Amino acid sequence: MIDGLVVVDAHVHAPRLSTVRPAWLEWAEQFSGPHPWRDAYDDNGDPVPERLDALLEAEGVDRALLFCEYSPRATGIQPIEDLLPIVEHNPVRFRLVANVNPHIHHPVASEAERQLDMGAVAVKLHPVHGGFSPAEPELYRVYALCAERGVPVILHSGTSSFPGSRTRFGDPQLMLDVIEDFPDVHFVFAHGGRGWWYDTAAFLAQSKPNVWLDLAGLPPKRLPEYYARFDLRRLAARWVFGTDWPGV
Repeated sequence: MIDGLVVVDAHVHAPRLSTVRPAWLEWAEQFSGPHPWRDAYDDNGDPVPERLDALLEAEGVDRALLFCEYSPRATGIQPIEDLLPIVEHNPVRFRLVANVNPHIHHPVASEAERQLDMGAVAVKLHPVHGGFSPAEPELYRVYALCAERGVPVILHSGTSSFPGSRTRFGDPQLMLDVIEDFPDVHFVFAHGGRGWWYDTAAFLAQSKPNVWLDLAGLPPKRLPEYYARFDLRRLAARWVFGTDWPGV
């Protein structure tokens, strides 16, 4: 807490390391830098709730959104159930984010509902890692569920370096109809359109009141370059902070 401000990290991955692909571990080691993220894990590669809680406390993080992921093509299957002990340890600091993949979950809306009933406060879709379009008709039931529950939808936007990814599904333009069809749902573009789509993501965030940009994985010093065509003071009102932990 800084002068009454709650500091939120909106993008935290804390899976059991036995559930991730080797490329995930390579990514974590490369982008964590000197950050001691492995201090939050035991010798078996399982997150220790007390250690993760203490690590984020030391970093001044008051709230952290924990991401599961069902992307066997790219990063592996990281079940939401594995995150429950962390939330149970400190339900004030930690919150769950649901994740569904139409190639795995059927009916996909039923799985989203199951995870929301477990306490998830948002739904994350990862079209790039999952290999699907976020505009698939089947996903409309997920968006309708989120509208009914009043929870936001977070979508990976932009590129990914993981083998097995399908970058074309990271184009924010794929969401044009969805954003307009569900004006009461807040859509958060994770990574802000990273790569070729910064302009598209930023334009949507400024023109649509239900669109936001998550800055996870983006170096702050590069933001003026990435969004050079926009008024940063105005665009900053549409930003959501995230580190993509353990990448920082």
